[in-house]
Amino acid sequence: MSRIRWIRRIIVLFAAAASVASAQTPTLPLSLEEATRRALERNTTLAVERENVEQAGFAVVGARGAYDVVWDADLGWHRRTDPVNSAFSGAPAGELAPELESASATTSFSQLLPTGGTVALFGGADRSTTDNVFTILSPAYSTDVGVSVRQPLLRNLAIDPAREAIRVAAADRSASEARLTRVVSDTIRQVDAAYWSLVAARRDVASIESAVALAEKQLSETKSRVEAGTLGETEVAQPTAERERRKGDLALTRQRVAEAENTLKLLVLGDPRDPSWSAEIVPADDPAATASRPDIGKALETAFARRPEIAEAKARWARFEAQVDARRSDLKPRLDLVGAYERRGLAGRRSPDAEAFAGQPIVVPPALEGTWGRSYGTIADNEFPNASVGVSFSFPIGNRTARANLAVAKSALSQATLAVSGEEQQVQAEVRNAVFALESARQRIEAARAARVAAETQLYAEQERFAVGISTNFLVLTRQNDLTNARVTETSALTDYRKAATELARATGVLLEERGISTAGR
Repeated sequence: MSRIRWIRRIIVLFAAAASVASAQTPTLPLSLEEATRRALERNTTLAVERENVEQAGFAVVGARGAYDVVWDADLGWHRRTDPVNSAFSGAPAGELAPELESASATTSFSQLLPTGGTVALFGGADRSTTDNVFTILSPAYSTDVGVSVRQPLLRNLAIDPAREAIRVAAADRSASEARLTRVVSDTIRQVDAAYWSLVAARRDVASIESAVALAEKQLSETKSRVEAGTLGETEVAQPTAERERRKGDLALTRQRVAEAENTLKLLVLGDPRDPSWSAEIVPADDPAATASRPDIGKALETAFARRPEIAEAKARWARFEAQVDARRSDLKPRLDLVGAYERRGLAGRRSPDAEAFAGQPIVVPPALEGTWGRSYGTIADNEFPNASVGVSFSFPIGNRTARANLAVAKSALSQATLAVSGEEQQVQAEVRNAVFALESARQRIEAARAARVAAETQLYAEQERFAVGISTNFLVLTRQNDLTNARVTETSALTDYRKAATELARATGVLLEERGISTAGR
């Protein structure tokens, strides 16, 4: 047992030396959660996708604006003197034509209906004066209020341009949200892979440093035996060569650590001038995890319901479906039901020109004598109602444009259907591969752990035999290499399991949920 304690002291000394060397380099302790957070904050592709989602949301709001109430208003004044080719022009004596002066105001509120129709409320007021001798009221106050409705019965009944635009915009927004989710998932996967690769590389460095320490010890013992005359001088060559070989492996593994660090920094550091580029990342998370066996049937069911790639493909399909519905509606004749109801009002004062022409006072009904108030009073009394109802029909003979547009839309929808099927096939393969990879990593962990324990036992036994002179440098060094390889293999299995678990979560579409990450908001 004293021999094992001596080996441990050597390993501690190597670790202490490494820590002294690393003390000169600033360190950056980093957990997987923190690495993921930094990557999501600094990823420019994610920033672009977030803007796309926001733009798509505004597009939906804009499309719904088709149902906003539209207010129209007009004010005007005009004076007219129209030549009249008649003996009864109504012009005063000595004039060629009567003169009309008026000031008017009209307003209306109109809105598109969810059924494709339109409704409008309108009203107007007009004050006019004239010297036409046949006009009994001057000034005259004319008013009107009413409502009009137009409702499609064939084309634009089930879907119209406004509803098509809303469905297309909603589908585009869903596709943008799915793309954002996909990019976030891919980013998390990349961070996980880089993080656990760094963990594995650093652990491999520790394993090979331990192997170098063991080689140094074996070389020291061999030299002692050569000096004691129990071994020949040529016996020093083998542990010396093995020590140098392991030092070469250590240099290569440290290079892997640097490369793995830079890969992770590329994901989590957004500024190329960030001082952290010169820091040594020290992962805070341990790769050890509770291994589990996934249910492939449940995994596939979850993936088909949650994968953003499928959601994006279905959103594109919904977009083309809306266009097919709209183009199919365009094939129908335009048959609209139109109706209106209006109440008109009139009031005024007796025209002096008309009385002068008649040579006697003009009798004006009392209900019409007055100004604006009396004019609106006749509206309230329903003195002058107007009502109309009818249908409007239009149909292009042949309708080739609509037929061609429908054919194009159907073709695009067929392509979208194939795209959905293709994504589902891809997801099927990815989920199965992820399940198999996770199960393989689980089995490798068990095997590697058992192999490492066995290698430790074999090395201890071989060292004991060497101590009593019944073993050789070759066998001891071989057992040391076996232990190093077993440790590296165990580390690889542990980190591969973590990577496989992340990949399975991504493949089934639950990675964001597992990490508590939401793509909603900014």
